[in-house]
Amino acid sequence: MKLWIRILLSLLILGIISAALIWHFIINKPAPDYDKLKADYTINANQLFEEFMSKRKNSENKYNGKIVQIKGKFKTIEQNDSLSVVVFSFGHNLFGEKGIRCTLLPKYKSEIKKHIPETEISIKGYCSGFNDVDVILTKCSIK
Repeated sequence: MKLWIRILLSLLILGIISAALIWHFIINKPAPDYDKLKADYTINANQLFEEFMSKRKNSENKYNGKIVQIKGKFKTIEQNDSLSVVVFSFGHNLFGEKGIRCTLLPKYKSEIKKHIPETEISIKGYCSGFNDVDVILTKCSIK
């Protein structure tokens, strides 16, 4: 009987240690600083949008989950309480403008106000996909 207690106690201790290590190294892992990450791809905004429109599957495999830096003339800035979204427009559809939407990191909310629409800007962000209307970049910074 004592042997079973020792085995169960050992397994319990190993389980607790394993759970602590998993929590520390995997679950509690700090988020990357997207502002400081190097761009995987640098491309013109119009080219990026055209790639997603013409070769969606290839573009999704290439860009999704990657840091992309785009350069081009932006159309508008959409702002609400906590978010600023820079819109590169390349056409219209039933629901409004279609193009690239870049959600800026909060620290760039005041800096984007200094930029005038229809001027060239360079933005780097995490490509999270294409929703049949817009290419979505999140966690963006102004470069």
